Amino acid sequence: MFDVHNNGLVDGLRIGLKILRLEFAHYDYQSRQTISAKDFALSMVASADMSHLGRLLERVDGLNDDPRLKDARLTFEDLKNFAELRKKLLPFSLALFSFGEVNGLLTRDDFQRAASHVYGISLSNIVVEIVFHLFDANRDGNLSFDEFVRVLHKREKDVAQPMETGIMGWLSCGGNRMHNPLSSWMFS
Repeated sequence: MFDVHNNGLVDGLRIGLKILRLEFAHYDYQSRQTISAKDFALSMVASADMSHLGRLLERVDGLNDDPRLKDARLTFEDLKNFAELRKKLLPFSLALFSFGEVNGLLTRDDFQRAASHVYGISLSNIVVEIVFHLFDANRDGNLSFDEFVRVLHKREKDVAQPMETGIMGWLSCGGNRMHNPLSSWMFS
């Protein structure tokens, strides 16, 4: 399904897109081709550093109290664009805060402009509103580095690890078990 060249290698981009489509379909259980702002926010929270989970889930629940967001609907393209930014979080964060004020704070316009200029990714106003609703911890209307990047960085770093160090690496050691007594013992 994913080995398009039949060479035993998996196309990571196809897998990532397929997973994103499955995630979108999970939230779009009524097949409306859109998901709620709350579901979109839950997707963001699922990608955040788990040490911030409680606070972020409270923010997700607070979406229903915001008249701009409670009935908002987002498309697959919105989800895909934000996921693309998450994959490039570290370089994006450097660019992001170069667009911000001298004091290191970022406005909504700065955030959208950075995504567009650096990666050519267009974020809708509603996506930006959700980002600020979730990550603007002190509710001052700006994002600081701590409020946004550090929350998402740990999880993105974990996800970005090469597959060889994860489950695929563990499984691949089975092919080398003759060369490694420990793996021979594990697979016997």
